[in-house]
Amino acid sequence: MTEPVFPPLLAGHPVQGGEDPFQRAQAMAALGCDAGTVVYNIQADRLRVAIVFAPEVPLQDAMAMLPLCAVGFQNALGALAPPEVAVHLDWDGPICVNGAKCGVFQVAASAAVPEAEPDWLIVSWELALIQTSEAPGENPDITALYDEGCAEVSPTQLVESWSRHMLTWLNRWQEDGNAPLHAEWMGLLRGVGEPYDTGVFLGADERFGMLIRDGAETTLRPLTDLLEN
Repeated sequence: MTEPVFPPLLAGHPVQGGEDPFQRAQAMAALGCDAGTVVYNIQADRLRVAIVFAPEVPLQDAMAMLPLCAVGFQNALGALAPPEVAVHLDWDGPICVNGAKCGVFQVAASAAVPEAEPDWLIVSWELALIQTSEAPGENPDITALYDEGCAEVSPTQLVESWSRHMLTWLNRWQEDGNAPLHAEWMGLLRGVGEPYDTGVFLGADERFGMLIRDGAETTLRPLTDLLEN
């Protein structure tokens, strides 16, 4: 297997075996690694990737990196997969391919105070390549990439494509703010207008927080709710 080649500004850091890139990236960030470090683990059955950011904005604004990385992922897989393969995102992290869960995004930061500027913020994603359950196909709501007509998509290609699309969106976000990213992300979100908990998922506010209407009341669930402890 060839290792991914990353664009300038990013530096790849492979890990092996069962090591979790999300955990490794947090440890590296705490020790002061460079922003743009991409930790990845390519295994036969799954692909895991994490990227370190060093935000220069408060956490509530830096959380835009989660939808930004997710949109970059959708654009990357959309470009590599056959045209009939549908890739969508759930607000709280799951990646869906042809309507079934195939992976998930996670996010962590050095601090959880929304108004404070964190030292680091990490976004990670994990994608199932092959189903490893005893009875694959038993749960139609869970799938793997290669079960959805994407056997020609190599993990290395996907990581490279994601890194390029993510950087494109990062540049656009730095120049134009949240609005273009918000518009793209809303077009990829599942469940808008459908029941959620005790209300209805209306969409997202300008900081990508979830808006839920319950009767006459609308409540906001900020993206910072998704931070891993």
